[in-house]
Amino acid sequence: MAKYLVIVESPAKVKTIQKFLGSNYEVLASQGHVRDLPKSQLGIDVEHGYEPKYITIRGKGDILAKLRKEAKKAERVYLATDPDREGEAISWHLSKALKLEDKKMYRISFNEITKTAVKASLREARQIDMDLVNAQQARRMLDRMVGYRISPILWAKIKRGLSAGRVQSVALRIIADREEEINAFIPEEYWSLDAKFGVAGEKKPLTAKFYGTKSKKMSISSKEELDKILKELEGDNYRVADVKRGERVKKAPLPFTTSTLQQEASKTLNFSTQKTMRLAQQLYEGIDIKGNGTVGVITYLRTDSTRVSEEAQKNTRTYIEKQYGENYVSKSQGTKASGKKIQDAHEAIRPTDITRTPSVLKDSLSRDQLRLYQLIWKRFMASQMADAVYETANVKIDGEPSGYRFTVAASKVKFDGFLSVYMQEDEEKTESNMLVKGLTPDTALKLKDFDSKQHFTQPPAHYTEAALVKTLEELGIGRPSTYAPTITTIIARRYVAKENRNLYLTELGEVVNHMMKQAFPSIVEVDFTANMEGLLDRVEEGTVSWKTVVENFYPDLEDAVQCAEKELEEIKIEDEVTDVICEECGRNMVIKYGPHGRFLACPGFPECRNTKPYLEKIGVACPICGKEVVLRKSKKGRKYFGCEDNPTCAFMSWQRPSKQKCPSCGGYMLEKGAKLVCANEGCGFVMNKEEIREKEA
Repeated sequence: MAKYLVIVESPAKVKTIQKFLGSNYEVLASQGHVRDLPKSQLGIDVEHGYEPKYITIRGKGDILAKLRKEAKKAERVYLATDPDREGEAISWHLSKALKLEDKKMYRISFNEITKTAVKASLREARQIDMDLVNAQQARRMLDRMVGYRISPILWAKIKRGLSAGRVQSVALRIIADREEEINAFIPEEYWSLDAKFGVAGEKKPLTAKFYGTKSKKMSISSKEELDKILKELEGDNYRVADVKRGERVKKAPLPFTTSTLQQEASKTLNFSTQKTMRLAQQLYEGIDIKGNGTVGVITYLRTDSTRVSEEAQKNTRTYIEKQYGENYVSKSQGTKASGKKIQDAHEAIRPTDITRTPSVLKDSLSRDQLRLYQLIWKRFMASQMADAVYETANVKIDGEPSGYRFTVAASKVKFDGFLSVYMQEDEEKTESNMLVKGLTPDTALKLKDFDSKQHFTQPPAHYTEAALVKTLEELGIGRPSTYAPTITTIIARRYVAKENRNLYLTELGEVVNHMMKQAFPSIVEVDFTANMEGLLDRVEEGTVSWKTVVENFYPDLEDAVQCAEKELEEIKIEDEVTDVICEECGRNMVIKYGPHGRFLACPGFPECRNTKPYLEKIGVACPICGKEVVLRKSKKGRKYFGCEDNPTCAFMSWQRPSKQKCPSCGGYMLEKGAKLVCANEGCGFVMNKEEIREKEA
């Protein structure tokens, strides 16, 4: 009979760990959390020291009963939940639910599910770290307070089923702020001018970019400026003024953290953050490898550390030397210092065995598992390899007598280093120009041709999941385990729509964000949320009491909630009567609010179930056919403006059109913040809205 009981979180780990430990050990799974705050109430005694009221999660009774039975028989109980704050808290909840005594209960954790790591963890068994537990308790209680005190206000003021969250509301604010920037952006015209020169002994011409004069860089902002420069360049003689040759080192990338893995998987594999984490969890928990049984092929997936164990470094560098040669092995340690506290007990995300190449695992993994594993394997290999070295040449070419200067920047890989294994999406895939080896100062060049192009500055890009994760991490909002669920939630609530990788604010998201900013400015304040994360880190370090954090937070939140309940104006979306007549029963249709936004419904429901899209007229004539322009929504809830006669008339615009015609070309104009901009980019006319109001007055 087994003497020792090991409790893990996931049933997927049970067989693997049981195989490693043998018959003296019984391995069972808690299947995640076993206790939590009750769903039906706040679950925190705000009157008596902010004590949390934990209850057994519904459906976990039978699991706990079985665990209690086995725990009573066992000489020792090892709690082997995940190696992070949440895992520590689950171990603590298990110890309470199973009424375990300290003398027979031990906490073990491992960063990878391999025989070596699991057995080593038993030798390093310890007591539960209450600082980690308290940091997680404080986080859970803060999130519960925000969710349970603010969400009912959103239900009362907008519609049921909405939610607010300490991290999700800030993420929504960040997306909304970017949308405002994009809508207010006014493109500015600029021109590029390239010169093509013949070089003796070379078939291809040398392309140089216009720089300005010898003393300063110039931008070309109009066709008139371009024509003036081209006129002054007529008849110029060209010579090389300066050639600088050198080397540029491209450093090997750091191994993956949770954030960088999510970003790179999004960019290169087009995986959502949720999909990346699901696949990484499968790779961590164990894959059935032919001939080896089930084994974890990557280390723990929730980490903000780039640290790598000495053993893993040594094995990987030996492998690189054998496969590529000694000069491909990195000379540095391949880690970085972080400004914020990282859970440095963790390692970076890496393969558990570097000799387990993607080709070795090809038949054991699904297509998507293999693609993610290949990304992790290559990135980790690259992190332990030598930097890449480029040969560079910078050439300055002067025209005389105009005094204008053109420049050439050329580069070529001299030593590929880590690039032999791993090349990021944005890597230089083509070498610029040639290395202009035949050029020396005072070399005369013959002009072949000029190539000029008109450009317009582009607005800031919409956030993608990868870009949002990067921003949240840079701002110190959330932690590795929160990025994916936060993004999943705001998309599921339809606050944000995802189209072609980009995240767009929906009408519902706009309303919720506006209300949160109005009633709870501190909750959606980026600095406030980042500072709260810092406080939770200090709880983990043991320098701040978790009760202090909660006690200081709740009273201010409660005051804001009571103020919002009294003062916030209800957004009258439901049952607003329109002049649209129901074709089926003759009643005036009303505006209802559904999961996709507003729609028209017959007030005679359930007798009459007629519904139709709600098209809000904006009082502007369609520039194409003269009918009304209406506010429409894409299938995913993103707002746009289109003709009421769609699809017969194809007019559409993401920006609100104006009644005002462009004084310059007669085209229609778009509202961008406080300005009106001609929709015709080639015209580029801009005017202030104030000017129109003054004229109308």
